Amino acid sequence: MRGEIDIYGVFVPSLLVWMLAAFVITACARAVLARVGFYRLVWHRSLFNLAFYGIVLGGVVYLAYRLQS
Repeated sequence: MRGEIDIYGVFVPSLLVWMLAAFVITACARAVLARVGFYRLVWHRSLFNLAFYGIVLGGVVYLAYRLQS
């Protein structure tokens, strides 16, 4: 597993790319959850969003490792 990803000659940490991908996925999911009214069932919205981001980031990292091997 490489630690960096080359983007037009600039080496960025692979974790940064995965974090940005997880943020985009989470932002889209948050918009959908807000429109549906899911947050009325959640006790603390910020804690839920943080936990959800962690789960999505873990899934993105897992998929990245699975696709490389």
